[in-house]
Amino acid sequence: MNLKHLGIIADGNRRWAKENNLPKIEGHKRGLKTIETLVEAAARAGIPYVTFYVFSTENWGREKSEVDYIMKLAETKILKMAEKMAANNVKLLILGSRGKVNPTLTSLAEKAEKITEDCTGTTACFCFNYGGEQEIADAANIAIEAEGEITPATIRKHLYHPEVPDLDMVVRTSGEERISGFMLWRAAYAEFMFLEKYFPEMEAADIQMILEEYESRNRRFGK
Repeated sequence: MNLKHLGIIADGNRRWAKENNLPKIEGHKRGLKTIETLVEAAARAGIPYVTFYVFSTENWGREKSEVDYIMKLAETKILKMAEKMAANNVKLLILGSRGKVNPTLTSLAEKAEKITEDCTGTTACFCFNYGGEQEIADAANIAIEAEGEITPATIRKHLYHPEVPDLDMVVRTSGEERISGFMLWRAAYAEFMFLEKYFPEMEAADIQMILEEYESRNRRFGK
């Protein structure tokens, strides 16, 4: 049983920083380094898709200084990350709404996707300004206009980057056991795994541990 799509709800950056007597922004900075480590590990393991839930539509409600820092961090790092991924034959995709995201970051995200568009290895997806309900609503609106009807097939066809397959395994860090709107459509039959460690504490070896856990599961898909 091969794991084709791994989803990671990257939770606990701020709590990791607090427990290490660091400012919140250091947690986000460390979290970004963890993402790079895990993408490389997923690519080495041959996982076709790995998706990180990094900023939800609800996260705009956090302190303005924290949100501003996250946006600036994304602006300064996204092209460098894309170039590094391209060098390792990893494709980068951004899933989410453009609403509220400043035009500069939107433009940089498009450039980042362009840099890696010809890569044929692992695809690393980032759910940024993402809400699972919003994705389905957006897909339904497009389906009505383009198809004239809403069916499971027409909604799936118009999800953000519809080429991204359903999730096989969802991992959430920090001990929280909830989905928080992460890829609601694609998570319908996913396996779930909850880790006590904070996201910045994840290591490359955790990818192999997740693969082994996934192989031990018996997926029946309702049968």
